[in-house]
Formats: sequence, structure tokens, C-alpha cells
Amino acid sequence: MTYSQSLPTQITNRNFLSPTAFRFNVERAPKIAFYGNRINIPGLTFENATQTNYLTDIPLVGTKLGFNDLSVRFYIDEGLENYVEIQNWLRGIGYPESLKEIYIWRKGDGSRGDIPKSEMNLYSDGTLTILDSQNNPKFKVKFQDLFPVTLQNVEFDATVSDLQYLQAEVQFKYSIYTIEDIDCSKC
Repeated sequence: MTYSQSLPTQITNRNFLSPTAFRFNVERAPKIAFYGNRINIPGLTFENATQTNYLTDIPLVGTKLGFNDLSVRFYIDEGLENYVEIQNWLRGIGYPESLKEIYIWRKGDGSRGDIPKSEMNLYSDGTLTILDSQNNPKFKVKFQDLFPVTLQNVEFDATVSDLQYLQAEVQFKYSIYTIEDIDCSKC
């Protein structure tokens, strides 16, 4: 049997995937989960190699796979708890209050620099649960070693005519993600 003969010829489930059927959780920032209203499954890029030729360059399969950023948009709660949660995470991994802190961290003399990377609370795992047409969990997209890199502006505007609640968007980097099928026979 060849590879093409083993592939199914028709899709068995004819329901479409709903863009509103998801749940997202970040272990390090649980307060954004409830108000999350948009997330993406990041795309992949593959850097190909090139074999030069005097007529035309020939693309070859490369060896490096790249992952696009994870983007999460969420409504900001009235107490700013979820926004401040992400902001504090960003400040904790990248904003020292003075140059002295940078030098202390680099020297590792009993402050943050002596703490092993795994215990610095810099990273977190996250899970995007994708639901089927009956809102049952169907897939889990597991992100490893998430950390925020961008928190978008929050814009107040007294000239808007209709009330639109404020939202924030955060971009995450991560080491890898996997998509896992959930066995719903146990659901």
C-alpha cells in the first residue's frame, strides 16, 4: 500500500470550526483567561536552503522551523487586574528600576542573578482548548515556555459615541507548541 492509498479521500466530520469556540489559560497569568476574546494558533515558517546554479537558484528543504508569535486580545477588567498582571510580568523580566540592578543581576551576588533560570518565574505554560460544534473540548494547543514581549497601548477616548469597552493585546514568544487531540469518549 502506498502513502497516497492510505490517506482518507473524504472528510468524515462535515461541521466547520467556530471562531468563538475556545478557552485559553496561562498558568502565570490566569486573570486574562476569563476576559480573553481573541487568540491565534501561530503559523509556522520553514527556512529553506538554496542551491545556487548558473541558470536559476534551486530551493531545497531546509532545517530550521520558525514559529510566529502567539497573540491574545482581552477585555480589561475595571480594576485593571488582568492588564497589570501582564504588565508586571513584563516589568519583572525586563525593566530594572535602575542601572545598579542590571549590574547586580549580571554579577549574581545573591540577587536575581543567582536564581536558576527555571525558578525565576520568567516563563509559563499555556493551553488553548478548541471546542467542537457542541462546545465539547476537541483539541488542546499546548504552549511551552511562554513569555510576553509586547503589551499594546490602551487608548482612552472621550469622543466615542458608543460605549466600547477597553481591550489590550499581548504578544507572546514561546519555545514550541503542540496540537493534541482530546479523547472525548471520557468527556
